[in-house]
Amino acid sequence: MKFALWEAKRLVRLATPVFFAQITLVLMSVVDTMMAGQVSAEDLAALSIATGTWNPMIFSLQGVLLAITSMVAYCDGAKQRDGIKTYFQQGIYLALLLSSLGFIASAFTPLVFAQIGAASAITELAQQYIDFVKWGLPAFLLFSVYRNVTEGVGNTKAALYISLLGLAVNVFANYLFIYGKFGMPALGSAGCGLATTLVFWVMAIAQLIYSFYNKYLDGRWLIKGFARPHAATQFQIVKLGLPICLATFFEVTLFACIPLFIADLGAIAVSGHQIAASVTTILFMLPLSLSMAIAIRIGTLSGEGHYSRLVNSVYTSFVCAVVVSVIVATFTFVIRNEIAWVYTQNAEVAVLASGIIVLACIYQLPDALQVAANGVLRGLKYTSPITIVTFVSYWLIGFSLGFVLAKTDLLVPAMGARGFWVGIIVGLTCAAILLLYFVRKRLDTLRPDPV
Repeated sequence: MKFALWEAKRLVRLATPVFFAQITLVLMSVVDTMMAGQVSAEDLAALSIATGTWNPMIFSLQGVLLAITSMVAYCDGAKQRDGIKTYFQQGIYLALLLSSLGFIASAFTPLVFAQIGAASAITELAQQYIDFVKWGLPAFLLFSVYRNVTEGVGNTKAALYISLLGLAVNVFANYLFIYGKFGMPALGSAGCGLATTLVFWVMAIAQLIYSFYNKYLDGRWLIKGFARPHAATQFQIVKLGLPICLATFFEVTLFACIPLFIADLGAIAVSGHQIAASVTTILFMLPLSLSMAIAIRIGTLSGEGHYSRLVNSVYTSFVCAVVVSVIVATFTFVIRNEIAWVYTQNAEVAVLASGIIVLACIYQLPDALQVAANGVLRGLKYTSPITIVTFVSYWLIGFSLGFVLAKTDLLVPAMGARGFWVGIIVGLTCAAILLLYFVRKRLDTLRPDPV
């Protein structure tokens, strides 16, 4: 293995548009948090609880469809253009099926909210958010299919353009529905759910239109002669995507379920955690974008059958991940207090959020390594180990330790929200070690036999 500057440049070219697209998508959540926070602490707490329940589900469903990116990248590298069309069309059917599952799951959120111990005013707002946002799920998943296919062929700029459009719509729609402007009802944090649904449909339509004018992708060709549902192909996507789905679920719930377990500590604790979670979500976009670029690049090289270039690309990917983590951690630590005050004028909330952000800086290295390894395994179409690694690392180790530290005096005096974040550090470190092992194991199996 050796560091390849050309591969690093290629990864940067792929990852840069993805990063800004992801940042733009996350900014929608940040805008929701900041605008809802200006209404009241109760609205901010309701938003935290609602998204903590809803986001794990929708991102897990999206995780199934992420398999399409690697499959398309492999077909692109192997010059199997018909395969791209097949995976796109079957992905559309799968998106509609997953949307149905999402609607079924949304019927159970009142039961979840009834068990968390939060004030009724907060849970009512949270349920109103769910009732609005669920109608955007089909659009979100259809957009994801188009995006995965587009990025699989190496076009990572499209998502950036469309995400910028979505952000503009999100700001204006939040202004309308949160504060009740231009004759609209003032819905508070629940208005974020209605705004999000509108954004998803705008983005899905924009992605469809964009594909029609992209010469390489040729959106008209993709939908021409639409094949019937093909169970074997959809099973192939699910088989590769389900471990990604479960890993996404385990990771997202590690963060998103924390507000549910600290809801009984009051609005200050929940709000402080929500601010830190919002900030760390932005920080995560750099390693995540690199991981997505890694999956595309490794998938393409795998399709081309270049083992030596593949190995060098893997090594280069991990070097880039380490560099990214150091930059992110250092910058965030320096401006942590300023970041907290951007979100709130409440001194107690700001101090708590700033302290949690320090802990988030510590786990940047293991987080960057584990997400880069995840991208490599996706590109190699070897996702089966991801499920067990993330479950053991995030829940059995990370969350369990976090709960003990946060809510009990077994090891140290109860640390509150900070205890969960210490557990996250340990969990992500375990995940990084295990996933790096499986990357090495997979590369050994792909090594060509000596002549």
